[in-house]
Amino acid sequence: MLHGRTTLSKFIIEEQRKLEGGAELIALVNDIQTACKYIGTAVARGALAGARGSTGVVNVQGEDQKPLDVIANDIMLDSCDWGGYLAGMVSEEMEAPYPIPAQYPRGRYLLVFDPLDGSSNLDVNVTVGTIFSVLRAPEGVADPAVADFLQPGTKQVCAGYALYGPSAMIVLTLGTGVHGFTLDPEIGAYILTHPNLAIAADTHEFAVNASNQRFWEPPVRRYVDECLAGKSGVRGKDFNMRWIASLVAEVHRILMRGGLFMYPKDTKDPGKPGRLRLLYEANPMAMLVEQAGGAASTGRGRILDVEPTALHQRVPVILGSKNEVERVERYHAEFDRGDVVFRSPLFNERSLFGATPVSN
Repeated sequence: MLHGRTTLSKFIIEEQRKLEGGAELIALVNDIQTACKYIGTAVARGALAGARGSTGVVNVQGEDQKPLDVIANDIMLDSCDWGGYLAGMVSEEMEAPYPIPAQYPRGRYLLVFDPLDGSSNLDVNVTVGTIFSVLRAPEGVADPAVADFLQPGTKQVCAGYALYGPSAMIVLTLGTGVHGFTLDPEIGAYILTHPNLAIAADTHEFAVNASNQRFWEPPVRRYVDECLAGKSGVRGKDFNMRWIASLVAEVHRILMRGGLFMYPKDTKDPGKPGRLRLLYEANPMAMLVEQAGGAASTGRGRILDVEPTALHQRVPVILGSKNEVERVERYHAEFDRGDVVFRSPLFNERSLFGATPVSN
């Protein structure tokens, strides 16, 4: 397959010749890429189209809904509901599943998506994106209920995201590696530019929202504190810290050059065990990262093994370079077993971020 000359449409056709899935999945991915082109155009026009600011509406997530959230959601629904490939859809912006209109045939797949991830960054013109995941509908189900969407991430047949930044891209996996496609605006096609993406097992870069430090569990404080100690600490090397507040942008950076991303469990809102949604954020990104040789964990187990209990269920997310994810998991295991005692994080000497572990 020729790097730089293979379109996304050609790529998925050739991949599906090797895999079970066939024409319906090919057509569905083509509909998704068409939707992403429309969304990318709407994002690029931004203030010119009067699509900045807020709608004044709070969505099902309890978040301020942006005009482009609504526009992107409608584009995804309208682009994907008519082709006869889907039995139903779930969106971050909708409380309940979206039923396929009665006039359209039903298919054997389910689509779950975040139409515009990182939309809080729109007004400052930072990279945003669309995240999507494809599941198989249960056999014989034409009008899926909530329970039909509650499948673990291991059941995904396709996952990916579109990125709307300096260039527009789609990064995709069909379960046989991860590949990146860049939109050529002159011909209107996504072209394979980043085949066989791979995440290095080691890194010197991590991303976390440090403003939540006081709410973190001790294992996370331990990990961050060790990274910030740099060469003078137990890690023996310096780390860079990043934070974009756009999951698509964070994961894209990791796929391009490695790193660790954390949105861990915290106590800021005890009713939410994590911040990111399992079905349409954590699972598709976990599939991409694992397919690229990385790891994705809640801190206490593999994300793709989590059994969903609700459409908008939230989970802790720690993903990226494999050795770093495994280190964070080990710190959680040691803490849960009581192997490590932590001092108070508030006034710890020589630390911005807290606790120094002390072995029992």
